[in-house]
Amino acid sequence: MRMVSAAALTLIALCAGSAGAEDLKAFKVTIDGKAVDIDAGESTHVTLPDGRQVEVKLDKNDFATFSGGSFSFNHPSGISVTKSDLGENITQYLMASALGTIVVVQEYGEMNPVSLNQLMLQEMTKESVQAGAALTQQPTTRKLADGKELTGITAEVKTRTDTAYFEIVGYGRADQGLLFITRVAGEDAATEKPLIDKFWQSLKLKM
Repeated sequence: MRMVSAAALTLIALCAGSAGAEDLKAFKVTIDGKAVDIDAGESTHVTLPDGRQVEVKLDKNDFATFSGGSFSFNHPSGISVTKSDLGENITQYLMASALGTIVVVQEYGEMNPVSLNQLMLQEMTKESVQAGAALTQQPTTRKLADGKELTGITAEVKTRTDTAYFEIVGYGRADQGLLFITRVAGEDAATEKPLIDKFWQSLKLKM
């Protein structure tokens, strides 16, 4: 099914390049016309045009808000959210932690994706199941802070040595909607719980 293949998750390996001869700062702060390069957590002194010297410090907030076309949520500021155009008016937003926990939001502009919950679970788990993993699942609902209710499934995929937990829920109207997917490894569930909880607690829908 083209819709499923277009919406399937892909893993991208990033290769680190060699360091340059000069370290570059991530941010530039301009104060009264005086620009200075600085990294988060650093402080530096800036001499203003009138001769005054001031201390500048740049700190990163613990959390930031990410907004898509019809939703928003809070996430750790050290984790970025990537956006991909999957075609057929489907946009995917992916947040992945260093431990491999993923949060995916798929935004559908021409259909209600709630019925894709089961197909998406099959796409994400078929290789593990074909290799002998046991898949168990059950229906679920999740109520957001504003009262909106998401429907879908939770699932556990268990091998002899590993366990992974999935939640796939959706919300939609006749010609648009959102699909939300989380995956966390069993051994990381306790560590990654604050990240997942923050996502659900702060999730807001604009439809």
